[in-house]
Amino acid sequence: MERILISGISGAGKTTLATALAHRLGVPRHELDALHHGPNWTRRPDFEADVERFSIGPRWITEDQYQAILGDLLWTRADTVVWLDLPRRTVMFRVIRRSFLRALLRRELWNGNRESFRNWPSPDHPIRWAWARHAHRRARTEALAADHPGVRIIRLRTAAEVRIWLSQWK
Repeated sequence: MERILISGISGAGKTTLATALAHRLGVPRHELDALHHGPNWTRRPDFEADVERFSIGPRWITEDQYQAILGDLLWTRADTVVWLDLPRRTVMFRVIRRSFLRALLRRELWNGNRESFRNWPSPDHPIRWAWARHAHRRARTEALAADHPGVRIIRLRTAAEVRIWLSQWK
């Protein structure tokens, strides 16, 4: 595993797993949200160039997101996709807890941005996104896996499977 893509819906644990795995394997990690979000939640103009730059490198780990902008660029360059295909109940618990704590504590995320309770009704809010797109995300990931047969797919379906799989990389 040299070019690793962590796939899953919002709240599945992509960033958490990418961070832990990068540390254990010594692989550079690139957080797509940090590259994408400029001040006031605007898209950074260098987003695509930044992704292009790191993804041509020999070793990296990142989250599988922003397909509307990037297409399947990261899938074509990855050698491994770790797919967090967790149940909706697990994802919803996590994404609600995460958003609640972010909004309550007003912790800075990227480039001065913070989550706010007033944004929860937005259709693009992670809670609503995770609920509405859970099945679609699964179907899209299955299709991408079929379209990229040379990519090794590691499909983890429970939080326990994720913990067990990660434990082998100590």
